[in-house]
Order: sequence, then structure tokens, then C-alpha cells
Amino acid sequence: MVTNRQQLIGDKEVNVYWMRRDLRLHDNAALYHALRSPEPVLVFFIFDRFILERLSDTRDKRVNFIHDTLAEINRQLHRQGSSLVVLHDFPLPAFEQLVTRYNIKNVFFNRDYEPYALERDAAVEEFLQSRQIGWNSFKDQVIFEKSEVMKPDGSPYTVFTPYSKKWKEKFMQTELPAYSTEEFFSGFAGNPFQKIPALEKLGFEEVEVKIPVLNISEEHIKGYNQNRNFPAVEGTSNVSVPLRFGTISIRELVSHAYNLDEQWLNEFIWREFFMMILYHFPQVVTENFRRKYDRIKWRNNEEEFDLWCKGETGYAMVDAGMRQLNETGCMHNRVRMITAGFLTKHLLIDWRWGEAYFAEKLLDYELSSNNGNWQWAAGTGCDAAPYFRIFNPVTQLKKFDPQLDYVKKWIPGYREGYLEPIVEHKFARERALEVYKRSLAEL
Repeated sequence: MVTNRQQLIGDKEVNVYWMRRDLRLHDNAALYHALRSPEPVLVFFIFDRFILERLSDTRDKRVNFIHDTLAEINRQLHRQGSSLVVLHDFPLPAFEQLVTRYNIKNVFFNRDYEPYALERDAAVEEFLQSRQIGWNSFKDQVIFEKSEVMKPDGSPYTVFTPYSKKWKEKFMQTELPAYSTEEFFSGFAGNPFQKIPALEKLGFEEVEVKIPVLNISEEHIKGYNQNRNFPAVEGTSNVSVPLRFGTISIRELVSHAYNLDEQWLNEFIWREFFMMILYHFPQVVTENFRRKYDRIKWRNNEEEFDLWCKGETGYAMVDAGMRQLNETGCMHNRVRMITAGFLTKHLLIDWRWGEAYFAEKLLDYELSSNNGNWQWAAGTGCDAAPYFRIFNPVTQLKKFDPQLDYVKKWIPGYREGYLEPIVEHKFARERALEVYKRSLAEL
């Protein structure tokens, strides 16, 4: 039933909640504040052409996941007498269309911190201000953002351990807000049910997307630290995809983690650490955080890179991980570390090549974490693994998949020696050490 506040809009003033990487109606900061305002609220989403046109695969699972999630949100809104407004365009033209359709008083949104997002939001803000439309931003995808966790001298941390200690101290003194949006669902604007543009209209094909099942029960998380490094065991929480797209609240997750397992909590703090690094040092998108590593003489052998991408290096743990990634868009965290280290150290291929490949494939791709972890593996980033730490993929396999359960799942018919290794470990290790040493010696 449509309430008084949900009468069809006509020329009445409305507020707009701009949904981006916060694909949920519950515990949502910007939506909560929008719904508590006097004006009825429209939920607005843009299939951003700037982003979509840079995706190389028309069967991209992430676009399918977003499309499916929006369809569910639209069904939820329909039950409230409202519906999504969805446009397929560049952000600025999309808002130019929106203001011609509706009498908009304010726009509410949750902040994003990536370079493109900051540039996009600044352009939209300037346009809306020119139309005397309010611009209201909120913190939602992190616990602490931007400069909220800093050194005593006001500069950003560049090492994780002191950052995490400061983060935890601040968390102890912070009461997390509870955004009970459901109490204010009567604030949605009455809007005739609108269909979301079909995937074909967006330039994509419909594919099946299998999102790993969330494992956040108390029993499971209490075993997290013990089980998280074994890819054949269901030892991780599988929160990365929901967290990336905002279908789950970071406040709920962190509160849960704080009460159950410090190691799991640390994973969320790492995420915010890398977000902080990207915000304060945006050059890391294309440059080494540690500029002294700019002199590394990467081999960048395209044939070897292609074998790595296909999972045909002859090292079972590396190959299983890459095949899992190619087939599902997922890869176990321990295996990500092994595959990244192999590419950068064993093959001496620029971390930017590997980062770009992961960015194309990962369902949970997040620029800050992907960049931070690749530079960690290469030894070029902040708080990175020392350049002389070179994982042996054979011993890693024996330690973390001793029964070969993970390997045999992703390499059917696997047997030892199934492929000749493209490089011998001892040789590759000594070569990498020599290249890194020589590069640093040239400073």
C-alpha cells in the first residue's frame, strides 16, 4: 500500500540516494540519512560507461552479479511502492538526465576513495551545485577513512603493524553507528515499477555466477586462524565479494570479528590500511611505492606470462590457483600470495602485469587491496615482503596442500611431473636476488 509520503512524485521535491558500491538497503549510512529527511527518496544507480567500456570480457561475472543484485533490490523496493531508477551512461550525463525528470532537492551517497571515484564525484558535485542541489556524503564502506588513523605527527602510516595498533585503540573508543534503515522505509518515493536495463543493452552476456557461501558462524570464525592457509579446507569467511560490492555491512562484520578472532579482524584492517595508502599516495596505481625499485630490470617474457595466466607453469600450486581464478573469478588468499610471488620473483615479470590480470578476473577486485598486495609480493610497496623472501612453490604445496586435494580439484588427472616447470626454482631464486641486488646497488 502506498503511504501519503509515497504518492507518485509528479513535480514534488525528492531526495536521491545514489547507490554505488553499497548494494543493500539495510545498515546503509547514506540511505539512512536520506530516508530520515522530509522529502521522499528515490534510489538511483548508474551503469557507468566509463567503467563498463574498459571491461574486456562481455561475460564479466561482476556485471552479472551487480545486475542480479539490483534486480533483488528492485523487488524489495517494489514491495515498498517504489523502484530503482537505473541509467546506463557516463555519470555526468546521467545526472543531467535525472534533473530533467525529477525535482531534486538533495543527493545522498556513500564516499568512495579510489582516484576515479574522487574525480567523478567532484564533477557531479560541481554540476549539482550549479543547480542548487544539495550534496551529502557519508562514510559507509570502512570503519576509519582517509586521515582518521594517523601518526602522532599527522602523517599517514606506511607500515601495517603500528597502523593496526592505532586502529584498534581508536576502535575501542568508538561507538559504531547503527543505521536502522528499515524503520524508515515509508520514506521511499512512490515510483512506478521500472525494469533494469537488460544485460544485452549494457553490452554484456548473461552467465551463471557462483558466489562462495558466507562462512561467518561463530564456530567457523573461531577456527579461522588455524584453517585459513589451507586452500582445500573451507577455512576462510568468503566475505570479500559481498564486502567489495557492499551487499554486507562492514560494521556488522568488524563487530563480529572483534568478538571472535583477532586474525580475522586484522584482514579487515589490512583492507583499510591499503585504502588509506591509496588515498594518500594515489601514485601507487601505476608506480612503485618504494621508488628505489624503479630500476628493477623486469624480464617481461610474454610467453611465460601467457603460461602463468593459463596455469601451465609446471608448478602445481601456481597452476591450480590460476585455473581456479580463470574458471570462477576466485582464488584462495594463500594461493594469491604464491602465484603473485612466482610471477614477480621466479619469472621477473612486472607486478603491474599480474595486477592487471587479477583486476580483469577477480570477482572481489578492489583497486587498493589488489595494488597493495601485488606490491607486497613484488617487494616494491609499503610494508612489503623483503625482496629476498622468495616462496618455494614446491614446499608451499607440501605445507598447505599435502594431500593434493586442492591441486587435484583444479588440475584433473594431476600427477607429479605433469608439466615440465618453465623455470627451475633454485636458478630462478638466485636470478631474482641478483637482479634486485643489482637494481638497488645502482642507486
